Amino acid sequence: MMKFDTKLLHGGISEDATTGATSVPIYMASTFRQNKIGENQYEYSRSGNPTREAVEKLIADLEGGTNGFAFASGSAAIDTVFSLFSAGDHFIVGNDVYGGTFRLIDAVLKRFGMTFTVVDTRDLQAVEQAITPATKAIYLETPTNPLLRVTDIAAIANIAKEHNLLSIIDNTFASPYVQRPLELGVDIVLHSASKYLGGHSDVIAGLVVTKDEKLGEQIGYLQNAIGGILAPQESWLLQRGIKTLSLRMRAHLANAETIFDYLSHQPLVSKIYYPGNPDNPDYDIARKQMHGFGAMISFELQPGLDPKQFVEHLQIITLAESLGALESLIEIPALMTHGAIPREIRLKNGIQDELIRLSVGVEDQQDLLADLKAGFAALERSDDHVSNSPLHSQA
Repeated sequence: MMKFDTKLLHGGISEDATTGATSVPIYMASTFRQNKIGENQYEYSRSGNPTREAVEKLIADLEGGTNGFAFASGSAAIDTVFSLFSAGDHFIVGNDVYGGTFRLIDAVLKRFGMTFTVVDTRDLQAVEQAITPATKAIYLETPTNPLLRVTDIAAIANIAKEHNLLSIIDNTFASPYVQRPLELGVDIVLHSASKYLGGHSDVIAGLVVTKDEKLGEQIGYLQNAIGGILAPQESWLLQRGIKTLSLRMRAHLANAETIFDYLSHQPLVSKIYYPGNPDNPDYDIARKQMHGFGAMISFELQPGLDPKQFVEHLQIITLAESLGALESLIEIPALMTHGAIPREIRLKNGIQDELIRLSVGVEDQQDLLADLKAGFAALERSDDHVSNSPLHSQA
């Protein structure tokens, strides 16, 4: 059986069967000739495309699943998974999820008659207590966005099985290099493939992998029926990006450990969220189920400090709403990725106004440290540490 690093290059469909090309061609065809009715491999690119199929089979291999599906975005993937269910169905959702997921649930799915109970999925008793006769699935992220909380995946999968529920995990922050939820008993794993899997800030894509063949058939039907498929060009870019995942992740993880150590000694930082922090209450679980601690670090500035003052003085680390790219990216969740969540809910869930989320890239460590030092120096030069930014005027 191939090791993970080898699967990245030779898993799924890794070459063109007709020519032997080691890069699967970009099949831009919208339709395909049928020699006989019902005997064709492909018929229409929404239903199936050779380039998309290659990346779908690859992610299925990497996650240890039976079926993989590629979508036009991570949000399209999430929406398609929720389309498995019906009005009146109830879901348990983690209390620290991507703002776009919250928006989909709050502004769209609730209108269709679905109901949701939000819990801290690390609290297994709270998860059990939230289950009702109408509950159909448990949906969560681990590590979460943006507070990097780590849930015991195997324990959640067991609870779901005991109650005949589906378990669905967004694995974007970890990638299959760091964590493979299907191997721990989960039913469905999702990715915003624009992040670590693509890795180069040049593709928008979403992926879904199922453990069960029958469940995969249901997702496949919905993918075709709804039509939010990944185009051939983006499918090719994504597969190319995935091939270097291991090489990139080793550099990401090493840089993250160095930056965590630096932030741990920075007096203007009040709190650090990082699965590899030994003082993190989730540390033991992270060690158990993750292969490394990922390359995402969130940290809070001391109360009253202006996060805008910090991020806008950085020169190498890019202020942008994404993660998992070669370049380091930084953002303020309260103003950017989680701005769709009402402030009172954000604060209740622990997302403070001073919170900053950093996606550690693969630049030289010394350059990254120098850039962070410049940001903190800008805070120290500020005449007034109490921010007058819009963040603090919302109170």
